[in-house]
Amino acid sequence: MASLSAAANARAGHCASVLAVNAKLRYAPATERNRGPILAVLRRVLPAQGTVLEIASGTGEHACHFAAALSELTWQPSDPDPDARASIAAWAEKLAVPNVKPPLSLDAESAAWPAAAADAIVCINMIHIAPWEACEGLLAGASRLLPAGAPLVLYGPFRLDGVHTAPSNESFDASLRARDPRWGVRDVDDVSARAAAHGFAFEERVAMPANNQTVVYRAEAPAQR
Repeated sequence: MASLSAAANARAGHCASVLAVNAKLRYAPATERNRGPILAVLRRVLPAQGTVLEIASGTGEHACHFAAALSELTWQPSDPDPDARASIAAWAEKLAVPNVKPPLSLDAESAAWPAAAADAIVCINMIHIAPWEACEGLLAGASRLLPAGAPLVLYGPFRLDGVHTAPSNESFDASLRARDPRWGVRDVDDVSARAAAHGFAFEERVAMPANNQTVVYRAEAPAQR
């Protein structure tokens, strides 16, 4: 579907810019600022071993940074955009991170994902730069793949109790909706309600720099999904 390919190109709007290092490598300056705080949460909530499926991996810088720091895990990046997948592969080769697998062509909205299983799923800066159906697809796909107790970790700007956490987020939300009325900063309560419908329990919300949030859910037992 075209929606997430457009979203992959639009992520530059939230990351200030996505720069081309060469024909394949993309560089998003915001990743250097947010990867440390995100990693601190991931160290606590991800399993000690197993495969982490990252949805909408973008440039691949997060994937390589997290995989290098969490060397006992296998990191499976994905993105619907072929240019993003080329950047992911190029970063993994440049940085020689052996536990980053070749990126998958995966659209969260699709009913069939090219991954049979995962021990955790991470999604950074996607659900606000995509239609609501992408969030629904992410939750449905995570429900299909994750075993009981596995984490689903989301990062990005969110509204809390219907209110933006900063004027800059409110302005960003308006700019997103001007580009595409289907996009926009989501409310944690709305996401959590749909997560519960797909068999996920809310675990925690962590306030992050630059008015972002990390939200962690846990897959419940299959009978509860």
